[in-house]
Amino acid sequence: MSSKPKIAVIIGSTRPTRLADKPAQWILKQAQARDDLEVELVDLRDHPLPFFDEMASNLWMPSQNPEAVRWQQTVGRYDGYIFVVAEYNHSITGVLKNALDQAYKEWNRKPFTVIGYGGTGAARAVEHLRSIGVELQMVSTHAGVHIGGSDFMTIFPMGGNKPVEEIEANLLPSAKTALDELVWWAKATMAAKAADL
Repeated sequence: MSSKPKIAVIIGSTRPTRLADKPAQWILKQAQARDDLEVELVDLRDHPLPFFDEMASNLWMPSQNPEAVRWQQTVGRYDGYIFVVAEYNHSITGVLKNALDQAYKEWNRKPFTVIGYGGTGAARAVEHLRSIGVELQMVSTHAGVHIGGSDFMTIFPMGGNKPVEEIEANLLPSAKTALDELVWWAKATMAAKAADL
């Protein structure tokens, strides 16, 4: 077993005008600066998933759609996840919910953390994501990174349109805590799974 968890930063929005790339690249840079994990970017734009239309979850029977199978293989390669969360109407995006529904076994007993953005720092969407994660038998970190209020307006294209580095002093403490927790849970779940073999 590798001692370094392999983590995916999953961009949870596909809109052409999405803001997601700014926080995704910033958290990717924070994770890459550490020596206790390996991290890669996974963009839902690269996975044109249909709306979930399988006979059942892949917990019960194999998926038939090739894109769904490719998605399951992609997320199955990782030991944990950092979700980049936009808040749409007090919840996560439809494409992120669909992507979560397209896999089941691959999410089981793996941890995740978040970087959320919006007026309230995507707090409501993150709470919804945590509820979904519990049903997928995932482990959520306690900490997360929330870009809200004036920080959000500073980087928002129709606001200041500044890079995240302009506000990173406000984000670095929570990013460190979230990543520390993610690595701890990833190592714990990896060890537990190895002991079950």
